[in-house]
Amino acid sequence: MKTIVIMMDSLNRHMLDIYNKESWVRTPNINRLAEKSMIFDNHWIGSAPCMPARRDMFTGRLTFLERTWGGIEPFDVTLTEVLRNNKVFTHMVTDHYHYLEIGGEGYCQIFNTWDMHRGQESDPLVSMVDAPELPKEYYGQVRPQYELNRQRFMCEEDFTGPKTFKSACDWIEDNGQSDDWFLWVEAFDPHEPFDCPKEFLELYNDDYKGPRFDWSTYKAVTEPSDAIEHLRKRYAALLTMTDKWLGKLLDKMDEYSLWDDTLVIFTTDHGHFLGEHGFTGKNFMHAYNELANIPLLVHLPGSVRAGERIGALTQNIDIMPTVLDYFGFEEPAELHGKSWKGLIDRTTDSLRESVLYGYFGSTINITDGQYAYFRSPKPDNQPLYMYTAMPTAFRKYIGREVADRIEMGRFLKHTNYPVYKIPQENTGKPEGSALKPLNPYLKDSLMFDIKEDYAQQNPITDAGTEKDLQNKLREKLCEVKAPEEHVVRLGL
Repeated sequence: MKTIVIMMDSLNRHMLDIYNKESWVRTPNINRLAEKSMIFDNHWIGSAPCMPARRDMFTGRLTFLERTWGGIEPFDVTLTEVLRNNKVFTHMVTDHYHYLEIGGEGYCQIFNTWDMHRGQESDPLVSMVDAPELPKEYYGQVRPQYELNRQRFMCEEDFTGPKTFKSACDWIEDNGQSDDWFLWVEAFDPHEPFDCPKEFLELYNDDYKGPRFDWSTYKAVTEPSDAIEHLRKRYAALLTMTDKWLGKLLDKMDEYSLWDDTLVIFTTDHGHFLGEHGFTGKNFMHAYNELANIPLLVHLPGSVRAGERIGALTQNIDIMPTVLDYFGFEEPAELHGKSWKGLIDRTTDSLRESVLYGYFGSTINITDGQYAYFRSPKPDNQPLYMYTAMPTAFRKYIGREVADRIEMGRFLKHTNYPVYKIPQENTGKPEGSALKPLNPYLKDSLMFDIKEDYAQQNPITDAGTEKDLQNKLREKLCEVKAPEEHVVRLGL
C-alpha cells in the first residue's frame, strides 16, 4: 500500500473550475488529477488557521476547542506514529517554514524523514545585519526578511514551491518502486506573499500600475478596486505556477505507474479572502465559505470511481482514519474523524449530520449542509481556557502574564495526560496578552441558507431554525468532549 497526501496552503475552492465553472484561474493539473479522482463537494475545515489545521489532520481530532496555534502535544496519537508502528515508511517534503518556529514543534519529527525548503514569507533564512531597502509605496504588507529571502529567487526553479515538488519527484525516483510508504507533499503556495515570475502574472493580462500589493493586510478592505483586482491576479498567478509543478509530480506518478496502487489525497488547510465580504486575509472575520468550504480530491488505486462526486459532509479530521482504513490498520480511540471508505465503497451515504469548525477562542461554527450558523461569544467571551502540555503559540510562549492563575491537572476528557489550564482573557497588555479582544466583525451571530445563498450575502432570521442549530451545536460540543465552558461563553 502506498499513499500520497498533497497539500496546497490557502487554496481557494472557488478559484478552481472543478468547483466553479465561472473560474478564470488556470489549473490544468488540478483538473488532470480530478479526472482520476473522486471530487468531494461538501468538504470542510475543522480548526484554523495553519498549525491548528495540521494538528487536526495528523491527529483526527478538532483541536481548536482546546487550544490555539501550537505543536504536537505529548498525548497526541498521530497518523504517522500509527503508520510507523506498523512498519510503513513516512516522509514529508515541504516549504511550510512554520514547522521550524516556536509553536510548530513536533510535526516534522513524527515522520521517519523530512525535507524542508526554506525561504517563504518571514522565514529567518538570509542573515543580514543591515535592513534591506523597502519600497516607498505599497499596499498590504512588506516584510524586511522576505525582501532578503526573495533575493535568492533568481528564476522559477529557485522558488521554494517548485523546489518542494521537485524534491517529491526525487523521492519517488528513489522509492517509487518500493511498497508500504506514506508521502506528505506540502506546498506553502499559494499562501501569500503572492510572489512568482512575471510570466505567470502576464497570463492574466494584469495592467496594474499602482503601489506594490502582493501581501494581504488581514483587515477590512481599504485599497482601491484596481489594487484588489491586482491582488486576485497575483494569487491566480502563484496558483498557476504551483499547479505547473504539481503537474511534474503527476508526471512522475505516470512514469512509475503509481496510479495503479497508490491512494492520493489532495486538499488544503483553509481558504483565503481576496476582497470577498470586504476582507483580505483570514483569522479576524467570520468563517465564510471562502475560508471554510475547501477542495478535496481522492484518487483510489486503479482510478476507481474517477470523476464521480460525493456530497456527504466530510472534514480534514477524516484524513487520519481514512488512510489507516486503507492500510488496514486499527484507528486509535477518541478520534473525531471518520473514514471515507464507506462513502467510497457505497456502504453508506453519510458520515455525520453536521460539522463544527472555527478558530480557538472565537466563534464556533456549524453546518448541516443546508444551513451555516456562526455563533459568536458573549461580549466578555468568558470563561475561556487554553489546555496544553506545550505552552507555545505563534512565535511565542504563552501564559506568562497569568502565571499565578495557571492550574495543572487532568482536565481533558479524552486523555489522562496532565495539562496546563491557562486563563484566556484580555489583560490590556499590547504584548503577551493571552487573547486579543474579540473584534467587532464577530460580535453578531449569523445564519445562512447555503443551498440558496452559497455566497453568504444575505443572513437569514428564523428563530426556529436558529434554535435547532443551537441545539445541534450543543450536542456536537458534547459529542466531541469539548471543554464545558464553551457552552457558557457562547451564551448557550
